[in-house]
Amino acid sequence: MVDNSSEDRLAAARVEEALYARIGEGAPKRRLDATRRTVELLGDPQRMYGVIHIAGTNGKTSTARITESLLRAHGLRVGLMTSPHLNRLSERIMIDGEPISDRMLADNWADVEPFIQMVDTELEAKSEPPLTFYEALTVLTFAAFADAPVDVAVVEVGMGGEWDATNVVVADVAVLTPIAMDHAEFLGNTIREIARTKAGIIKPASRVVSAAQSDDAMEEILRACERDEATVRVMGRDFYLTSAEPAVGGQVLSVSGIAGEYRNLGLPLFGEHQADNAALAIAAVESFLGNGEQPLGAEVVEDGILLSSSPGRLQVVDHQPTVIIDAAHNPHGAEALCRAMMGSFSFPRLICVVGILQEKDVIGIVEAIDPVVDHFVVTQSQSDRAISVSALADAVSAIAGPDRVDARPDIASALERARELSGIDGGVLVTGSITLIGEVRQGLTGG
Repeated sequence: MVDNSSEDRLAAARVEEALYARIGEGAPKRRLDATRRTVELLGDPQRMYGVIHIAGTNGKTSTARITESLLRAHGLRVGLMTSPHLNRLSERIMIDGEPISDRMLADNWADVEPFIQMVDTELEAKSEPPLTFYEALTVLTFAAFADAPVDVAVVEVGMGGEWDATNVVVADVAVLTPIAMDHAEFLGNTIREIARTKAGIIKPASRVVSAAQSDDAMEEILRACERDEATVRVMGRDFYLTSAEPAVGGQVLSVSGIAGEYRNLGLPLFGEHQADNAALAIAAVESFLGNGEQPLGAEVVEDGILLSSSPGRLQVVDHQPTVIIDAAHNPHGAEALCRAMMGSFSFPRLICVVGILQEKDVIGIVEAIDPVVDHFVVTQSQSDRAISVSALADAVSAIAGPDRVDARPDIASALERARELSGIDGGVLVTGSITLIGEVRQGLTGG
């Protein structure tokens, strides 16, 4: 584990303060020029290592984490960029399996801040807003990876793809996880429009690896590949999840990859969607290491899959009763969560603590998980974007019925009520927003 002194923690806190003072992630800018200008001034640190770039609607973070674990098992030094974080900003910048140290965060910020300020001044002269929180964080992350240095970076897109700040990379492998409706106000009102934006991470001569997609999404991916003369491998056509069986602490799966067969892999994650993510990650690493032409070593894959983790994704954080947190925050993710709960857990009674952010599809999320839930306890996180308890309780009651809904003003009292209702042998599922599960995880596990 990284050892951070109080002095270093204070220095890192100043970095976080400087970043949070910028335009937040809830208002992304559809531009790449500001980020590109900044990294150019820094000497393009994002070109100093290999890159696997991951876009999609659901499964990005889990796929990125499994990919990172596989690469480290291969002996590579790996940088991992994911978003959002559950508790601390440093979770977004992982180096060799650990969050970036406070000292390294502060030192790299000291290196990049003058260039960020220079670009801010240029933008102001053009009457454009300064670099946003996410743009500045992306620059900082790429610089930190170069400073480490890493051999390869696994980079998760923040939102969309085409104009996301991370798209200044020219990736060796572009990965597309399942594409569904989300962030329609920014990405488009149809799957086709959203897929077109996400396929923007595909570059000339890219190696593309895609999950199974709807027809509309796949057409946009294939069109982008044809335009950029990129090769594409698709799950269900070029590689397969051949089996997945529940097991203690996760599941055992077998994968027919692009170049090799990998059997009896112990994955410490629950849900068929996580098995799919693992198959996608294996194909991505095959594409990165051997252009999909050489199988990975069996022991490498076994170790990489076994040591993978995805905090906040069907994560058991307490027992008696069992408390599970999951970051599902759109209908597609909630449907996968429902299937996973049915396939991986069996409780005499399941209580769902739910809190959702304002811009999300409340009806779609609640309808998706309703079949496996006996009772809902509605609450809200501390985020200023959280739907109020009263408004969310009305929405959930309209779907589940008022007799199946309780409301509590804060997370602590919501968990207390859920535990009462579930009983010691029951289950408590916490879901609906990343801010909610982050607060629960912090409270129960300390982060």
